[in-house]
Amino acid sequence: MLVDNHNRKINYLRLAVTDRCNLRCNYCMPSEGIEFVKNDKLLSIDELIRISEILVGQGIDKIRITGGEPFVRKDLMVLLRKLSGMNGLNDISVTTNATLIGPYIDELKALGIKNVNVSLDAINRETFERITRRNQFDTVHNNLIRLISEGFNVRINFIVLEGQNEQDIIPILELMKHYNVSVRFLEEMPFNGGTKNFTGIKWNYKAILEHISKSYPSFEKLESPATSTSINYKIEGHMGSFGIIPSFSRTFCGSCNRLRITATGDVITCLYGKPKTNLRDIVRGKNEMEEIQNEILKVIGNRSKTGFEAQAEHSKTIFENSMTSIGG
Repeated sequence: MLVDNHNRKINYLRLAVTDRCNLRCNYCMPSEGIEFVKNDKLLSIDELIRISEILVGQGIDKIRITGGEPFVRKDLMVLLRKLSGMNGLNDISVTTNATLIGPYIDELKALGIKNVNVSLDAINRETFERITRRNQFDTVHNNLIRLISEGFNVRINFIVLEGQNEQDIIPILELMKHYNVSVRFLEEMPFNGGTKNFTGIKWNYKAILEHISKSYPSFEKLESPATSTSINYKIEGHMGSFGIIPSFSRTFCGSCNRLRITATGDVITCLYGKPKTNLRDIVRGKNEMEEIQNEILKVIGNRSKTGFEAQAEHSKTIFENSMTSIGG
């Protein structure tokens, strides 16, 4: 079991497999993209498997595969096949933009990987294309409906962006009312490749809930797991639910059970903090198991108490890293 210096049990790993993405969302990176790392700097599939094995041995029982866009990586299914048979790993999930997942849906289902988060910040075609700078709306929509229809546990992640997609908040709830889907609205965060500077946001979790309540006054708050980052609600007459994630307000830090490892091996104990160590060279060494175990114990034992404390490690109110490079 991994327990941090604030007595929080750490059992959830967000494992990035690539820093690359085939979309160019304007809150994530500049239109020209970012300078992606060279392949030899990325963890190989074998290295990702080895790190996963070691951390599962230390008490990680849930792994979410992230990117970039995970399915940009052609050998991703090799990793997922290995993870699906790993003793002690009880929950494997994937976060995707749903542009490339189509050919893999059948195998994901066969492997028992049924928890899929789809990043979708607009339900209107023009808004989607303006935000993503790509013409992929039909592909995303078709793959989303297929995932829902085939029984996956789908959660839609919708980042509320001031001046861009507020008008889609109610329509996406209306569209999804007949599906057993959770639509989760996230506050915007300052990880956008240097395209916007802000110290506060208009669409915080309270504003989002107030906006929804004007159209749907009859909803109830649901009970959520203690480690949940989302505050969840059920609208009367809707099959699914909706949630709000205070990712900028950071109201959930006290129960944080997460650890992040980037595609290059950086270990991040808080999304708002700086990397604490790197496992790439260690996993390529001789005594990788013991050294990785020790490095994980060291960083877990020195975590910031809150995201605000972690943010103080930076000198700016906006972080230069793109979200795609730090594992989402």
